[in-house]
Amino acid sequence: MANISLLLFVLALSLSAVLATDPSTLQDFCVANPIGQGNSICKDSKVVEANDFLFSGLHIAGNTTNSVGSKVTPVFASQLPGLNTLGISMARIDIAPWGVNPPHTHPRATEIFTVLEGTLEVGFITSNPENRHFRKVLQKGDVFVFPIGLIHYQRNIGYNNVVAIAALSSQNPGAITIGNAVFGATPEISSEILTKAFRLDKTIINYLQSIF
Repeated sequence: MANISLLLFVLALSLSAVLATDPSTLQDFCVANPIGQGNSICKDSKVVEANDFLFSGLHIAGNTTNSVGSKVTPVFASQLPGLNTLGISMARIDIAPWGVNPPHTHPRATEIFTVLEGTLEVGFITSNPENRHFRKVLQKGDVFVFPIGLIHYQRNIGYNNVVAIAALSSQNPGAITIGNAVFGATPEISSEILTKAFRLDKTIINYLQSIF
């Protein structure tokens, strides 16, 4: 009995160690190799330079003169090659008064969202069947977390521009904007499917597909 208890204890410690740590990269860095430069995903470390770890321009406000009134400026591995394999990234979010960052998901990352300027409503929805809606109004200096893969949004409810910084737990978190994905897919999803899924008249579905 004692041997079984000891075995279970050792197994529990082993599982804790496995679940509590990220996989090692086995190297200092793996700067993303630009398309067309050899077969390796890593740039030759002998030609890596400081600029590979630098991104400039996050102080520049995004252009929010669009249909949703917001602009996301990403700093992912595609913009900052030195992030490759490191499992982190960030973005600047600008939202005009009463603009929105529409409902979307990040399939590969949890997001921690920090308000630098302005007042905005944020929220996320849990998975089926509960679909609980967690909503909060944030002020300057507030921080909010959006769990990985869950639909979330931001809306400026003030009269001044919102500026926020998001940190994400992937160098390539991905983004699926719900409206664009459902109504703007190429080739399009059958209107018969969407009519039943959203319980809307086919003419409305056709209209939504036309604008997305």
